[in-house]
Amino acid sequence: MCQECGCSKPGPYQVGDRRVDTHTHTLADGSVITHAHDPGHGHDHHGHHSHSGHAHPHRILNLNTGILSANDRAAEQNRGAFRALGLLVLNVLSSPGAGKTALLTRTLNDLKGRCRAGVIVGDLATDNDAARLRTTGAPVVQIATGTLCHLEAGMVAEALKQLDLRALDLLIIENVGNLVCPAAFDLGEAMRVVLHSVTEGEDKPLKYPPMFHSADIVIITKMDLAAAAGFDRELAWKNLRQASPRAKIFELSARTGEGVPAWCDHLLALQGAVAGATK
Repeated sequence: MCQECGCSKPGPYQVGDRRVDTHTHTLADGSVITHAHDPGHGHDHHGHHSHSGHAHPHRILNLNTGILSANDRAAEQNRGAFRALGLLVLNVLSSPGAGKTALLTRTLNDLKGRCRAGVIVGDLATDNDAARLRTTGAPVVQIATGTLCHLEAGMVAEALKQLDLRALDLLIIENVGNLVCPAAFDLGEAMRVVLHSVTEGEDKPLKYPPMFHSADIVIITKMDLAAAAGFDRELAWKNLRQASPRAKIFELSARTGEGVPAWCDHLLALQGAVAGATK
């Protein structure tokens, strides 16, 4: 995944209307720290990395552990802030086209008046999903990752600066559509929600076990298309239970509303428990 192939080295990305440049340091132990970089803040790279004009000898560094350790530190900082505020945070993941934005739009509309929710949306490009979600009246921040196939905790931290977290009960992070790399990156969420569409095939959980194994909640989406897609519900549940033995499973259709009330009631119960823990 990303920590092996190296695609976890983010370039510039966009948070709302603001471009965020990144700056990477490789430490002596081989770990990598990537953070947001203020373009106005100068670094003398030549002076910082050379001594008395002597060139450093080449050496091979193992970076596998450092990539995630820096992200995990940022995730813990996010999580601490969320807990202090009694804020329930969901990391919503799926393959492209599984129905994340449709489900979140329906969820936000159904929660109106019962829960104050905000959204952070991750995509490689465009703010199309953010525009759809803003029709609900919820505050939404779009992260355009550029070439990166997942969100990272540092990106979420930058997006949080554009939200009034004290005015929210629930924060939903809609991750980049991908069932591989996002599984490895903790964002500081309390719950990881993975969507599985009836149109994707019953064996999807077996093909992408890290993602489904990490799920706290699995939602089978587009149930209104189950018959047309020839969806084998019994086999799908069997495969989900094999890949996600601890996950709570919901079946629903964002288009018809089938199963959505039970999903929203569960969110409200989770949010109440998180808020109660801070009192």
